[in-house]
Amino acid sequence: MPVVKKHGIILEKTENHFENFGVLNPAVYQEGKTVHMFYRAICDEYFSSIGHCVLDGPLKVIKRSKEPIFSAKESYEFKGVEDPRITKIEDTFYLSYAANDGINVFGAFATSKDLFHWERKGVITPKLSFDEFAELIQPICNKISQEHYIFYNYFKQYKLKNLLKKEVYVWDKNVVFFPRKISGKYYFLHRLFPSIQIVCFNDPAELTNEFWKEYVSELHKHIIMAPHYQHEDDRIGAGCPPIETEYGWLLIYYSAQDTSHGLIYHVCAALFDLENPSKLIARLKKPLFSPTEPYEKEGERANMIYPTGAAIFDEELYIYYGTANNSIAVASVNLKSLLEMLKKNRQKQKNKYQSIN
Repeated sequence: MPVVKKHGIILEKTENHFENFGVLNPAVYQEGKTVHMFYRAICDEYFSSIGHCVLDGPLKVIKRSKEPIFSAKESYEFKGVEDPRITKIEDTFYLSYAANDGINVFGAFATSKDLFHWERKGVITPKLSFDEFAELIQPICNKISQEHYIFYNYFKQYKLKNLLKKEVYVWDKNVVFFPRKISGKYYFLHRLFPSIQIVCFNDPAELTNEFWKEYVSELHKHIIMAPHYQHEDDRIGAGCPPIETEYGWLLIYYSAQDTSHGLIYHVCAALFDLENPSKLIARLKKPLFSPTEPYEKEGERANMIYPTGAAIFDEELYIYYGTANNSIAVASVNLKSLLEMLKKNRQKQKNKYQSIN
């Protein structure tokens, strides 16, 4: 495996109210030697907003806002805006995030021309009740993992007990845009538990409720990677925005492993075809790195490391990640070494590694 160097924590909570409980899961945009970081900030009432800081190089924070740069505004994000990712497509920045209304979690996005003034574009993922979702996937239940039913069964019990008074929808998280159009279309990754799916479209207006019903009824066709190895046995999800390399799209993703001590999260890597990003080329058999340090293993969410942004300096890939829902840390790996390791796995990949469709 490539050598991974952990640089430790680079951002912690402050006494500012919007981030006095924790900071985590940052979106990252690199401009030369400058890194803009848009991070999830949690206040002590456990509402989330997005803060902003600037780094000189990969590790040194030189400027930090005392107020959120993006806060909950709409009813669908009442509880907070969470886990941002950022990409630039042509001349526009796309900030995707998880919108939490207190019960439901949807994927949403906003756009900007300057990184500071954001225009909300709304929810971009399906708004399907669990009953609708179950009805749509029932005919393909032999083509997808039974884990896709897990949330449906869980919330159905609560609904039967009348513990939830409002409609509950299927959660859809980890919306991550590709940083350019492919064959003239936008692409993004997302996660309907427990696998990673892909969507392509010409215009967000296409993503209607009818679009999503048809999409979910053929969910097996859109799964580009499903849990396969032991360290992925609970779930996987897109982490950092895909990075374009000469060998393919490099995806740094996360996995969660179910153990007797609870979930353990890992940072992983895979490679997808440049012009057909639904085609998996290679995938590491083991995590790129796992929780080993006290700041990763101890905290509100022990053993949780969650990669959401990356930058490249001097052929080193710097991965920015949330640690135990407390702080933000950085690890780095030689990009060439990582790609070489993935290339070695390329010929060994089988279709069954890609998904179960």
